[in-house]
Amino acid sequence: MAVSQSEGAVTSTGALSVRTGKYTGRSPDDRYIVYDDLTQDTVDWGKINHPFPEDKFDRLLAKMKGFVTGKNLFAFDGFVGADPGNRLAIRVINDRAWQSLFARQLFVGPSAGELRSHKPDFTIMCINDFESIPKEDGTNSDVFIILNLSRGIVLIGGTSYAGEMKKSMFSTMNFVLPSRGVFPMHCSANMGRGGDTALFFGLSGTGKTTLSTDPDRMLIGDDEHGWSDRGIFNFEGGCYAKCIHLSREAEPEIWNAIRSGAVLENVVIDSRTLRPDFDDGKLTENTRVAYPLDHIPGAVTPSIGGNPKTIIFLTADAMGVLPPVSRLTEMGAMYHFMSGYTSKLAGTERGIKEPKATFSECFGAPFMPRHAAVYAGMLGERIKRYGAKTYFINTGWSGGPYGAGSRIKIRHSRAMVTAALSGALDAVPYRHDDLFNIDVPIECPGVPADVLNPRMTWPDRDSYDQAAERLAQMFVRNFTKFGGVSPQVLASGPRPSQDV
Repeated sequence: MAVSQSEGAVTSTGALSVRTGKYTGRSPDDRYIVYDDLTQDTVDWGKINHPFPEDKFDRLLAKMKGFVTGKNLFAFDGFVGADPGNRLAIRVINDRAWQSLFARQLFVGPSAGELRSHKPDFTIMCINDFESIPKEDGTNSDVFIILNLSRGIVLIGGTSYAGEMKKSMFSTMNFVLPSRGVFPMHCSANMGRGGDTALFFGLSGTGKTTLSTDPDRMLIGDDEHGWSDRGIFNFEGGCYAKCIHLSREAEPEIWNAIRSGAVLENVVIDSRTLRPDFDDGKLTENTRVAYPLDHIPGAVTPSIGGNPKTIIFLTADAMGVLPPVSRLTEMGAMYHFMSGYTSKLAGTERGIKEPKATFSECFGAPFMPRHAAVYAGMLGERIKRYGAKTYFINTGWSGGPYGAGSRIKIRHSRAMVTAALSGALDAVPYRHDDLFNIDVPIECPGVPADVLNPRMTWPDRDSYDQAAERLAQMFVRNFTKFGGVSPQVLASGPRPSQDV
């Protein structure tokens, strides 16, 4: 139907190719949460969580319902959450066939019996052709993503970027689950053949999908999970992978997942051969592919695992100064989880043209309605209870900052992850990095020794020292926004030579 309605074309891979128009990434300044009795004291209002009045929500909903009257719409009924005890039933309403296919592939599909008795807890109304009028509707632009957590309704309009549907329900789960004693996480997860589970925290572009999709381990999910007393569970039924510069050699599982049923977003397609060109970023650097979990061989079904043994924090350091792998103490893990340092990569949000250093608490601030301390406390309690080991892996730049250095090779990052998961990093010597206050392995199987020390990769060591000092100071300045943090956590962060 998408092809017949000129929404896209089928490529040589069998996947559907679509373009999302002028919006090729999320619109964080256009995301709102309705301010009411439920949310007024439970949401962390500010630059990320923008309040929206109830009366204006009601008027905008009425306008949208009037707009779609008499039009052909597509509906998907399913769930967010693979754990039946902690999932939300959803209904997704779209005015585009391809977006309904996206919803079908990304959320959890129902069985025939579940479909017959389906009653949605939340309804997502995503109407691409409906634009708001800022002066009349109280929005920032003609685009809007509005979560009404009390009424179970999400309104999306003015944008065709399908990731808004996915992330609006992630934000919803991040609000709902803590009150149930479940820790929601912006992470990927996989499982070894022996049943050992690992988590990979990180923002877009840090390697969550790439590094958790491993031929020697079984994928649980690539982006959003919950951690209950019984273990972890995926929120989704599919994956939404970045595919700029995708190669069969470096990421064979993702490459092979691009087949019939998958949806390619904003990937340049050769008009003659209909082959995708994954190296062409002229439309956006944020090219994407959506595909169901069963496109990955050996994916865990249902996507549920036990309590994790290993936790990996992923960052893409565009300053090129963080070690590519380090080991964190329990208090250090708390510090870096609350900090959430990485670099926003080109295209993931509107206006981002090149990597930009940022601190996104909990490695997912744009999607966390509650205060960061709520999520950090849940992580700390679980690390202590289950004794999970935590590593900090930098998939960003080496040999200099963005523009001078080069991105750390995927094969090296994979080798570091493998060493962490196998226990090989338990058997190697470490050095203590006094500036960043972390323990760095001197050797790692499959990784050249000089790569492990970022200072040795820079042609000008003095320039490295200055850049590293600046980043350490940025960490300290950022952490001043958190009040009531224990002295042990504070003492686990970087220690710049100059007072901040």
